[in-house]
Amino acid sequence: MGPLTVVFDLDGTLIDTAPDLIDTLNVVLAREGLRPVNSAVARNMIGKGARRMIEAGLQAERRTVVADEVERMFGDFISHYSAHIADRSRPFPGLVTALDSLAAQGCRLAVCTNKLEGLSRQLLDALDLTDRFAAICGQDTYGVQKPNPEVLRKTIQAAGGGLSRAIMVGDSGTDIATARAAGIPVVAVDFGYSETPIEKLGADRLIGHFDQLQAAVRDLAAGFAVDPA
Repeated sequence: MGPLTVVFDLDGTLIDTAPDLIDTLNVVLAREGLRPVNSAVARNMIGKGARRMIEAGLQAERRTVVADEVERMFGDFISHYSAHIADRSRPFPGLVTALDSLAAQGCRLAVCTNKLEGLSRQLLDALDLTDRFAAICGQDTYGVQKPNPEVLRKTIQAAGGGLSRAIMVGDSGTDIATARAAGIPVVAVDFGYSETPIEKLGADRLIGHFDQLQAAVRDLAAGFAVDPA
């Protein structure tokens, strides 16, 4: 049989990036003379991307959302965020041990995120995690992003795996929809940034800590067809 590939979302799944993303958002809003966005509200918007977070900040102040203005603020966001990408962002508890356990069992690990690939690598570099992943793919790697399943398919391929032996791990409806469209099972984490309660979104397995990941992956992998001799 070929290797089992486990593909992770990044923000809200591997890494708790909310502190640095929200800090960056509020710096950008302050430059525009706008009030900060409530942290709890902003946290649930992270999975929708920086532009959506900026739009929410504008809407909260009843400012008309103008595309050119959002793009200018997005540029400011990326510039500031890149300089502060790992000030307070940290792996979720148990992550490193879980990755070590999966790797020891021969799993190939990959990242499929709607974050820009360069920022994703910069963050993982800062946290000394990059080398654990056979592929790291962002929204700009192939010109498509989740929930388009093509980015997930290409990430699995880049990691040296195949769709018939792959599992997605994510924290949002977008991750679940992407896995479903690609035809692979999905494990959801309940500590991420989903705006809708994750337990309502129909993942194949739901975990509340990374110490539960190995068992969830094992259970799902047991359902894969055996390769013909």
